[in-house]
Amino acid sequence: MKNERSQDPLKRLVIALDTPDRETFDRWCEQLGPRVGMLKVGLEAFVRWGHEAVDVARRHARGVFLDLKLHDIPNTVRGAVEAARASGVDLLTVHASGGTAMLEAAQRAAGDELGILAVTVLTHLDKGELRALNLPGGSRDRARAWACLARKAGCAGAVCSPLEVSGLRRVCPPPFLLITPGIRLADADRQGDDQQRVATPAKALRAGADLLVVGRPVTRAPDPEAALREIARQIEDALAAP
Repeated sequence: MKNERSQDPLKRLVIALDTPDRETFDRWCEQLGPRVGMLKVGLEAFVRWGHEAVDVARRHARGVFLDLKLHDIPNTVRGAVEAARASGVDLLTVHASGGTAMLEAAQRAAGDELGILAVTVLTHLDKGELRALNLPGGSRDRARAWACLARKAGCAGAVCSPLEVSGLRRVCPPPFLLITPGIRLADADRQGDDQQRVATPAKALRAGADLLVVGRPVTRAPDPEAALREIARQIEDALAAP
């Protein structure tokens, strides 16, 4: 990435709208939607408020990322993707572990209107959890294999932790998108944090990430504006690096 300081750094930011409170959800959409690259409607919001949550996000956002992590038989996923496409969202997640047939069904249903993102290894899983699930090879090998599977199936990109980005970027070059949750500011309090494989915005972008998914470090920050300024600064510094 060459010098991109002229671009709005917050276009690289996706805000996760994770709250059980509808008034808070609506306020975040209104305040943050016009300022960041995308708003992410996750499973909690979608189960609580359905397509109304998508509609509210679309009303204010530059783009909407529907994070449902679909994982079912190919025909069922196909139908769900068609419904998501009709709702007007821009990105939709499925689990890469659903396999080639499921990924291909999702991609066919998405057409050219909707980007399918394959979720690789969830960021709360550490080596111990992966061993307990009988998934050998560690998160890096697993994420790389599943991202390559998604790319071969025609998906628009993959979701991975910041720690796997550089390895995935080597085998999945642009325009394949790499989206990273698990973004934390350097001085963030990690107490009670259920995500294990995390990094700062600058480190994730330098490793090759395209979009950064951030929730609590902004929405739960004592000073959300200060958190946004710090993220924007880190993004600018990373994009300006040779």
